[in-house]
Amino acid sequence: MAYNSDVEAVDALAKAYKDLSSEIGKVIIGQEEVVKTVIISLFSNGHSLLVGVPGLAKTLLVSTISKVLDLEFKRIQFTPDLMPSDIVGAEILDDSRKFKFNKGPIFSNIVLADEINRTPPKTQAALLEAMQERSVTISGVEHKLPAPFFVLATQNPIEQEGTYPLPEAQLDRFMFNITLDYPKYQEEIEVVKNTTSNRKVSLKNVLTVEQIMEFQELVRKIPIADNVLEYAVGLASKTRPGTEMATDTVNNYISWGAGPRASQYLVLGAKCHAAVSGKYSPDIEDVRAVAKYVLRHRIVRNYKAEAAGITEENVIEGLF
Repeated sequence: MAYNSDVEAVDALAKAYKDLSSEIGKVIIGQEEVVKTVIISLFSNGHSLLVGVPGLAKTLLVSTISKVLDLEFKRIQFTPDLMPSDIVGAEILDDSRKFKFNKGPIFSNIVLADEINRTPPKTQAALLEAMQERSVTISGVEHKLPAPFFVLATQNPIEQEGTYPLPEAQLDRFMFNITLDYPKYQEEIEVVKNTTSNRKVSLKNVLTVEQIMEFQELVRKIPIADNVLEYAVGLASKTRPGTEMATDTVNNYISWGAGPRASQYLVLGAKCHAAVSGKYSPDIEDVRAVAKYVLRHRIVRNYKAEAAGITEENVIEGLF
């Protein structure tokens, strides 16, 4: 859709976000902040990691988003015996005895990688490489993934036996780390009412593939003031122990800080957060709004922090 100006396009993005939220809200009760953050990462063309105990509607959230966006959706259940070819696909012999590439479930617009830490590193790497390159190479031939391409991975934080935690370098591929909490009492009453009756919800498509890609382009075009950009880069720099900008807390409790990719995602996330809030340029508050989601999985605590009960959130709050 052609807009007369970028201002008009940002207004359209803010309206699209409201429409999306209200459609998703027909199925997902509460979790407004989670829904908002997932939508921001989609419009910023970034992937997200959802961390939460079982039964918090992580899968339902992702499938609902794919329905209202009219995107192709595939779910991959990660298990210890899952092979890279089960994700990306493999070459098979056809009837004429020629090899042809049989595409795996990753060739979809939205991919839900369920319990990503249940599968060995080799299989995790196949998914994470595709996330980064947005293509798959089989027998020297490159196969482009469809656009938009958006991975939402889930992790269960309580069952650590028999799991393979993602290394820091792999975690860095995710724009956001989003934690899901238990619903509030009134929200849970609403959830139980809706899910134990024969209530059916019909969802309507809010955006087309073309509109989503236009909005992804628009987010990058949104101007940002130098002082806001410097604040975002400064925030990431402060998390790096032993550097000139590191705070005392960081030097005492952090082993590794966030890399330059964090600065990029802080700026992109702030631009999109401003746009969905109806603003034409981000301010420092927009950077702060996305900071914990961007930085949480990019800083590594040391033993001293664990002993003192200092969490990643405590460190990030201290940076403000």
